[in-house]
Amino acid sequence: MATPVTIIGAGLGGLTLARVLHIHEIPVTIYEAEASPTARAQGGMLDIHDHNGQLALKDAGLFDQFLGLIHEGGEAIRVLDMHGTVLFDRPDDGTGGRPEVLRGRLRQMLLDSLPTDTVAWGRKVAAVGSLGDGRHELTFVDGSTRTTGLLVGADGAWSRVRPLLSGAEPEYFDTVFIETYLFDSDERHPASAKAVGAGSMFALAPGKGIVAHREPGGVLHTYVQLNKPREWGDGIDFSDPGTATARVAEEFDCWAPELTALITDGETAPVLRTIHALPSDHRWDRVPGVTLLGDAAHLTAPSGEGANLAMFDGAELGKAIAARPDDIEAALTEYEDALFSRSAEAAADAAQLLPLYLDSNAPHSLIDMFTGAEPVER
Repeated sequence: MATPVTIIGAGLGGLTLARVLHIHEIPVTIYEAEASPTARAQGGMLDIHDHNGQLALKDAGLFDQFLGLIHEGGEAIRVLDMHGTVLFDRPDDGTGGRPEVLRGRLRQMLLDSLPTDTVAWGRKVAAVGSLGDGRHELTFVDGSTRTTGLLVGADGAWSRVRPLLSGAEPEYFDTVFIETYLFDSDERHPASAKAVGAGSMFALAPGKGIVAHREPGGVLHTYVQLNKPREWGDGIDFSDPGTATARVAEEFDCWAPELTALITDGETAPVLRTIHALPSDHRWDRVPGVTLLGDAAHLTAPSGEGANLAMFDGAELGKAIAARPDDIEAALTEYEDALFSRSAEAAADAAQLLPLYLDSNAPHSLIDMFTGAEPVER
């Protein structure tokens, strides 16, 4: 009988792994800290790339279902300056390889593809310890324990499994995001809806930016981006939405009102997200019975690759286990060798991309990237 697999974390990567294992009739259990699939919002739009995320969905046998989730027009991109002037505008002509879908819908599709008892909800891991011989003990916050043979950490940036393999910890990237939403934007916020357009909008200046995505149903999902020390965010009381919103809006004094309204008219409390990353060359020595995927393995600054890489990791790991069920250590070695190479490349790209948004030449640096033009200082 195939070795049962225990996964910590029911994100996109862990669920993709579970789906591929399920296809190959390998028993799997996921422990997830969230109380239910709907316990919290699952984030906004994801562009699923044809060279990794889509391949993972094909391996999972879910590609045709995925096509039904695509937000038509969502690949459109525009870049604005602080005055709201459109400097670059590329519509979605349907020929790109990065269709947009809502993260929550993608996650639900993966959940629906698994037996209902695959995920144990409300099972937050407090600690993980080695028992030797490739076995591990999970201790949950309620004090209960479980033992497992093959353990996979798919538990994100602050993984409880990672310390079994590596002493690396995410480091602050000197950037904060502040997340807000507008609803029914075409009727209630027409100027902002027009500025954002059909897909993604980047309004940028040196050191700061307002980035928004149009989601289905006229939702505008905004991420304010600021190059700030950690102390800046710590000094704002985000439990007081009005005060926090006003303080963030101060950073955009004299910007076009249709852009600042994405902050000041926000219909949800602003959420501070500090950006962290693991070292770009993060790797570890082979430890029997345990491995990592997704952000637990290669957390990077936001680049559009995180979810794609997590799903690709999950599919590749599932296929490796299925191909060598009698030699799991060889399967994990094969998986990790490929993982280290692709994650180092992705991390290096991400370390260059996010600063590009807010560098001294913003917004023109991003336009040069989209057009392939040689950078010119302005």
